[in-house]
Amino acid sequence: MTEERKMILLGANANKEQISIDAGMANRHGLITGATGTGKTVSLQVLAESFSRLGVPVFTSDVKGDLSGLAKPGKAHEKVTERLEYIGIKDHPFEGCPVLFWDVYGEKGHPVRTTVSEMGPVLLANLLELNETQSGILFVAFSIADDQGLLLLDMKDLRSMLNWMAEHRKELSREYGNIASQSVSAIQRKLMVLEDSGGEEFFGEPALNIQDLMQVDFSGRGVISLLDATTLYQNPRIYATFLLWLLSELMAELPERGDAVLPKLVFFFDEAHLLFNSAPKALLERITQVVRLIRSKGVGVFFISQYPNDIPDEVLGQLGSRIQHALRAYTPKDKRAVRVAADTFRQNPEIDTVEMITRLGVGEALVSTLDEKGRPTMVDWCLMAPPRSRIGPATESERAEIYNRSPLKGRYDNQVDRESAYELLTKREQEMQKQRELAAEEEALRKEMERASRKPRRSSRQSAGESFLTSLARTAGTQIGRSIIRGILGAMSGKR
Repeated sequence: MTEERKMILLGANANKEQISIDAGMANRHGLITGATGTGKTVSLQVLAESFSRLGVPVFTSDVKGDLSGLAKPGKAHEKVTERLEYIGIKDHPFEGCPVLFWDVYGEKGHPVRTTVSEMGPVLLANLLELNETQSGILFVAFSIADDQGLLLLDMKDLRSMLNWMAEHRKELSREYGNIASQSVSAIQRKLMVLEDSGGEEFFGEPALNIQDLMQVDFSGRGVISLLDATTLYQNPRIYATFLLWLLSELMAELPERGDAVLPKLVFFFDEAHLLFNSAPKALLERITQVVRLIRSKGVGVFFISQYPNDIPDEVLGQLGSRIQHALRAYTPKDKRAVRVAADTFRQNPEIDTVEMITRLGVGEALVSTLDEKGRPTMVDWCLMAPPRSRIGPATESERAEIYNRSPLKGRYDNQVDRESAYELLTKREQEMQKQRELAAEEEALRKEMERASRKPRRSSRQSAGESFLTSLARTAGTQIGRSIIRGILGAMSGKR
């Protein structure tokens, strides 16, 4: 690199030698692991605020709700002072970071939305837990929507699209293959489950603009976008799918950048095991591809989980920097996990890595980073540096104050419902209904005319019997008439 390397201090080893991570290598990704309560969140906090001070935007989810303290300055403490002295840190001002709060449900931050089309059929099929046949139907729905220029923005667009497909499956099957009404019904039921889980609030407009996650404040510090996941985490599949979608969007929208002194964005994926639990092969391939290719866009991804083997080997092999906090080996399964964690490091002959992992204290870690040539360093024990921001959550009033000062206030608050597949298909159905009613009226009129034309006509010619009776009646009438006239004339003349 021609420019000066930017280093982030992690802590110091047993010889009080400082251990740092090269910020320019962050796009080679990283891993933070360890048991609950051993310091993973604080390590994440140290990295996030350090990248922010270097002018690098950060995105991270907040599963437990305690990362909101990034926005507020920390406080001096006896243990913090001891740690600073051990590591040799002389300049450690307590300060907060510029933070933007986000929330899929719009309760504790700016609403985060995407459209059904932007989510795509692969991620949506995983979100709905569809089988192979149902996933095929969903792909057909997206294809038909593209072919007919129908926007799939929200849930009602997708529902109306599926209903329309079921009603016209015979005509569509010639071009798109068999569309089983049972599969369509199954997808509709899965959509209802997703809606009950809060998924309906996630789809719609205005959709998230990726550039709003890549801001720098007036002082040049990178803004930390903090996704409140305390509620979202209760729906693990929505949580994992949302973060994977976000990574996919970054990969799709950002230009090629390659290695640089600083990354364009650093992305922390907390509780990463949720992404890989029961992931089908197609989704796992998608994740592996995203992690591999997003590096060239200047985006670094750090996965945070309890065990390294929570991450598939295809992904684990792409994670350069490692921070391993303590693991407790109480069961045979735990012992195997410790051995796996030890094997992920470049071994140090002076450290028994397996033994050390089980004896680490809170705030201690085994660390391996990448040197300037991208080579992993030997694993070393590290006493992690304390953060400058607050350890623990911000208060509700502090959150509200930060949110009200946000430059994005009002941009995402109100949902917009523009004309899309639902409206267009409804209009199309209404027009077809009118045509059906008009055709029915024309058919009824045609049948009435046919019935009228088939009615028998009365003949003007009389039979011989009818002629005889008519003549007889006429003769009798004439004779009676003559008798009456003669009687009247006789009376007038005085004759009887």
